[in-house]
Amino acid sequence: MKIRKARWHSGITDTCRHLAGLFLLIVSMQAGGQYPGGNHGRLSILFIGDIMGHDSQIASAYDESAGTYDYHPVFRHIAPIIKSHDIAIGNLEVTLGGLPYKGYPLFSSPAALAAAAREAGIGVLVTANNHSVDRGLAGINSTIGRLDSLGIIHTGTYRTASERDSLVPCIIEKNGIKLALLNYTYGTNGIKVPFPAVVDLIDRKVMETDIGAAINSGVDATIVFMHWGTEYDTVPSEQQTELAQWLFDKGVMMVIGSHPHVIQPAILTPGELPGEDRLVVYSLGNFISNQRNRRTDGGMMVSVLFEKGSGSARISSAGYILTWVYTPVENGKRKFYVLPAARHDSDNAIPADIDSKSRLRIFLNDSGRLLQNSSRGLSEIR
Repeated sequence: MKIRKARWHSGITDTCRHLAGLFLLIVSMQAGGQYPGGNHGRLSILFIGDIMGHDSQIASAYDESAGTYDYHPVFRHIAPIIKSHDIAIGNLEVTLGGLPYKGYPLFSSPAALAAAAREAGIGVLVTANNHSVDRGLAGINSTIGRLDSLGIIHTGTYRTASERDSLVPCIIEKNGIKLALLNYTYGTNGIKVPFPAVVDLIDRKVMETDIGAAINSGVDATIVFMHWGTEYDTVPSEQQTELAQWLFDKGVMMVIGSHPHVIQPAILTPGELPGEDRLVVYSLGNFISNQRNRRTDGGMMVSVLFEKGSGSARISSAGYILTWVYTPVENGKRKFYVLPAARHDSDNAIPADIDSKSRLRIFLNDSGRLLQNSSRGLSEIR
């Protein structure tokens, strides 16, 4: 297994992306400090759910006067929480495949979406999901190129098999802690992955090899981001629970799930010894989308504090932050804002209308009951 020479980015050393010459080097230097510095041996990680791009989101971001797209308002209320963590990892469930920009069923969003996510503090994106090949080979290559140009670490899709060989496992190192990030999807909506590109699919033989390579590289923990499960089902399937246990048996410490578009349980099991902790988040739900049905209009971010003493590293604490998508009409145009849900439940300013307040309360009640009844070891961060 080849390991590409480490590169320096915003205080993070990584082996999972290409650098495009001096321009990107300058961008990376300017982005320094995006994540606040932390104590050596302590690392805070934030896991973020599905970043989607439906037609109404694209229309909302379009600035008619400038002819450009601006997604910064989406992250305005949630960015301080994201930036309070050393590393934030999200699921990019669109391609950045260029014009024509389109939502469901074949997603292609403006690169401005990823740029705003990066400026909000999301420095790592996983790209293997059922929409990875919505725009074919050109879409895969364009997505990778755009993320590289923005200085965003990414894993899950690759231009070629040799590129995958050089970039997997994705190694992220910060504050003296070394992590491996892997990402797999159950499929690509029946669309064949175009040669010579590679999308990481759920294949136990491949996954076992990747996990072994990660462990042999001397990482403190291996994280696997899984695109799996049944859409809109709040209960993890038997396949999810069995596969999560298989991953733990292979030495994975954290299994993070996406795809159902609703929240599913999260369970932290402390180990008897350092290095034996196990965290599974079956589904983070939607982070940003135009899905407005009950339970799909929000999600959760999971915050993990990772510590490394004289021995092995361990998860010292974990909690969840509920988020909700607020979609008011302002000046005749629908807007999208990701809100820290619990905070704004008691905020008289946002949301302002009675219907939105009611929807937010329903989301909080549904999510609260689900997580209190079926999750273990994590508490809500309000």
